[in-house]
Amino acid sequence: MVFSFYEICWFFFIYSFAGWCGEVALAAVRRKKFINRGVVNSPLCPIYGVGAVAFTVFLPELKGNLFFLFLGGMILASFLEFATGALLEKAFHRKWWDYSGICFNFEGFICLRYSLLWGLLAVLVIWFANPFLASLTALIPRLAGIILLWALSVILVLDAAGTALAIRGMQKKMEQLSQVTEGMAELSRVLENAITRRITRRMEAAFPTLDAKSLKGKERAAASETVFARGCSAYKLISLFFLGAFLGDLTETVFCLITTGRLMSRSSVVYGPFSIVWGLGCALLTAVLYRGRNRSDSYLFAAGTLLGGAYEYICSVFTELVFGTVFWDYSGFRFNLGGRINLLYCFFWGIASVVWMKLLYPRLSGLIERLPVRTGKLVCNVMVVFMIWNCVISAMALTRYEERQRGTADGVFSGAPAVETFLDGHFGDERMERIYPNAKLVE
Repeated sequence: MVFSFYEICWFFFIYSFAGWCGEVALAAVRRKKFINRGVVNSPLCPIYGVGAVAFTVFLPELKGNLFFLFLGGMILASFLEFATGALLEKAFHRKWWDYSGICFNFEGFICLRYSLLWGLLAVLVIWFANPFLASLTALIPRLAGIILLWALSVILVLDAAGTALAIRGMQKKMEQLSQVTEGMAELSRVLENAITRRITRRMEAAFPTLDAKSLKGKERAAASETVFARGCSAYKLISLFFLGAFLGDLTETVFCLITTGRLMSRSSVVYGPFSIVWGLGCALLTAVLYRGRNRSDSYLFAAGTLLGGAYEYICSVFTELVFGTVFWDYSGFRFNLGGRINLLYCFFWGIASVVWMKLLYPRLSGLIERLPVRTGKLVCNVMVVFMIWNCVISAMALTRYEERQRGTADGVFSGAPAVETFLDGHFGDERMERIYPNAKLVE
């Protein structure tokens, strides 16, 4: 990573503030008055900070190629903007921004105009803004900088919690609930204080699309309680994650056996035949493409090619940064980008998107919804706990494996000899190389 964690934290707050200034200025020009366009009450737009941090972490190696840097920033930020908008709508049953009136938009969450702007911002951030801000933050005494960052973080968390409570208060007001439980009555009294009312009024002014019509989603959610994981619900995505993780691992194993003649593990975790990349890919593609599942094959292919390529690139950078290990390398393929993705496999993502949304998803979705509600929820919850535990153990085993390979004397677990003994005994080099046969250590 080019910059330290300390510097990246400063980047987040600086870019969040700069994004807020830009949004407020734009809203002032359009509406001829001051409107706080931030989601939170403080002068910050966290999505800009997160986007800039994503550029800083995932795109530095593209600095030498402006076209791919521009394209990478465009795809990465668009993916982030779509995911944020979809999650906010899912959580609060409201659409926070809507680009439906702009040409070349996707579900109203992203559009070509602003995606191109994101790409330009990625170039500016990597080439000019980050080096300048790094030199600027270096002037702040280290201890004072750390204290200030902690203070800003606490304020942002409290502000976000207060704003969320205010939004919940808006929902209750529009639903005109006449009866509440004793516990909710106490919460309502807290929400009715002056600060909450002020936040509520600001949210209504800043986001005019927050209307009562979107509350129909709640009615649909209540009706879906009689059917397990109806539509594109959280339980449906969890179920698809596990099915995709298993089927993806099986597919890759068979593909390697046919093409190389070797039967090798393609699992991402130490327990069970599960490929996390495939599982998350299935869940994310379903969440993103669900509304457009009835559109043309060419539409799904193009969306899957772009989203799959961006997703695979992010996964490659993430595993290298966290574990110091590269799990796949496409340097030998033509039209590859840093060995992380290549054009042929991006096309495979596009084909997989069409096959998934048109053929596999409808059938698997129907099978999932046949499960009894209580049984389905119980199985999903148990599997989630198992997979979290599995991922934690796998991360620890990979970290210890890396330490053994590098001969690190003072590693992450050096202060816990019992943990080292457990990991060395249960996940020795031979077992780790059998589970991850293509893993390569990198500097």
